Formats: sequence, C-alpha cells, structure tokens
Amino acid sequence: MDTQWVVLIALGAVAVVFLLWAVGSYNGLVSLRNQFKNAFSQIDVQSKRRYDLIPNLVETCKAYMAHEKGTLEAVIQARNQAVSAGSRAAANPGDPEAMKALTGAETALTGSLGRMFALAESYPDLKANQNMLALQEELTSTENKISFARQAYNDAVMVYNTKRETVPTAIVANFGGFTAAQLFEIEAPQEREAPKVSFS
Repeated sequence: MDTQWVVLIALGAVAVVFLLWAVGSYNGLVSLRNQFKNAFSQIDVQSKRRYDLIPNLVETCKAYMAHEKGTLEAVIQARNQAVSAGSRAAANPGDPEAMKALTGAETALTGSLGRMFALAESYPDLKANQNMLALQEELTSTENKISFARQAYNDAVMVYNTKRETVPTAIVANFGGFTAAQLFEIEAPQEREAPKVSFS
C-alpha cells in the first residue's frame, strides 16, 4: 500500500471520529437544552395554578376589605403582568431578557401578595373564613411546588451552560448557535421568600 493511501485512510478515520464527536456533542447540547425547557414548563404549570388562585383570593378578600381597593387592584395588576411575562418566558425559556422580565414581574406579584396578606391580618372575620383558609392552604402548597420547579430549572440550566462552555463542546455550541440560558434568580434577599399566607 502506498504511503499516500495510508495517509488518506488515517485522515479519513480522523475526520470520521471528529464528525461522530461533533454530532454527539450537538445532540448532547440539544438534549440538555430540551431538559431545561421542560424544567421551565414545570414552573409555568405551577405558576398558572398560582395565577388562577389569585383572583379567588382577591374576591374572598373584597367582601371583608372593601376599603382596601387599591391593594387588591395592585395584586390583580401584578398578577396580570406576571402572566404576561410568564407567557413571554415560556416562548423562549432561558432567554435573558424574558427571564429578567419574569423575575421582575414575579417579584412585584410576591410583594403585592405580601401586602394583601399583611392587611388581611387585621380582619378577624376574613382570617376565619373557610374559603380563605382553603385558598391560602392551596397557595402555600403551590408556592412550594414553584420553588421546587425553579430549583429543578436552575439545575438543568447550570448543567446545560456548563456543557456549552467547556472545551471542546464550546466549539460545537458556538457553531450550533447554542446561547447561554438564564437562571431564574430573585435578586433582592427579602424577595426570595414566598409571601406569607398563614393567619395565626
């Protein structure tokens, strides 16, 4: 066999190995991207449940807190903004701008819910209302599920971002258009806590 043939076969083998590695890396990145998108959809499901509970809470509070109209309207407005931001983020999970808007909207919603529950503390009849008790129990459960879903999402994003940034996969990520995904983070420490929904 000629030396040229040996060189060509060796180069062909190297090219095949490189191609197989590139395809494997690309497919791995696609899989990780799909995992963090799925993890975000779990946040979306639980957030929708939360958003659906809020109008019921406000309606229950209205009967007792009629002169707190501004607070109740602020909760509904914050809820609507969170729904809108959530829809944008769900269309492209991990997008930095969409995630930043969602984080801001969720922060505003948590703050307005906190203010509503703080005001509700001074209404003993509302605190004893069975519908209110059931709604706050469901909201507490939903808030816990959202926290777990956010953690799962952030874990999936971390694995994806780490994979896309490590060499040699970073080469495939750059050529394949795999952009960094944004974590779901609340910036202010006091906003990291779910609204207190317990009447004691």
